[in-house]
Amino acid sequence: MKERLLELLKKDAYRLGEFKLSSGKTSQHYVNCKPVILSGEGLVLVGSLLLEYIEEDSVAVGGLTLGADPLVTAVAYTSWLDFERRTKLNSLIVRKQVKSHGTKVPIEGPLPLLGSKITVLDDVITTGGSAIQAVKALRDAGYVVERVVSIVDRQEDGEATRAMTEANLELRSVFSLQDLCDA
Repeated sequence: MKERLLELLKKDAYRLGEFKLSSGKTSQHYVNCKPVILSGEGLVLVGSLLLEYIEEDSVAVGGLTLGADPLVTAVAYTSWLDFERRTKLNSLIVRKQVKSHGTKVPIEGPLPLLGSKITVLDDVITTGGSAIQAVKALRDAGYVVERVVSIVDRQEDGEATRAMTEANLELRSVFSLQDLCDA
């Protein structure tokens, strides 16, 4: 499974060129996991692989919309198919900005009991900013978040690792940028 996901990421998610990243930096490496994680095959692979990285005592997975939306859905769905797993997971989506209408909630999904543990997911980690924004919203809402799991860690000068450490988070990634660059 892991080899197949890497194959798809190399083919459909990785580009070499000159790109401006969301962090404002420029890079010759661009990774957009969405063509892979929004495919049926990609969802199955991601759901199964990321589930292995989720803390056993987590009751939900969450992340910042849009990058984490398919990830949290795939992992939650897969957890319900895993009959060996004690804890079945639900998925939570953290808004980038709270809407000014309706219920004005920052987190969508079946909210667990306050104090419950949630693992945050992200597709690509560069600086860690998106994941940390989701973590902050979840912690502010009263949840415990100790781990962030990503598909790809760009390993930008250790910037994400430092940011995660400062936020008291453990970062785990399935692949590094180097994995995608290797022939």
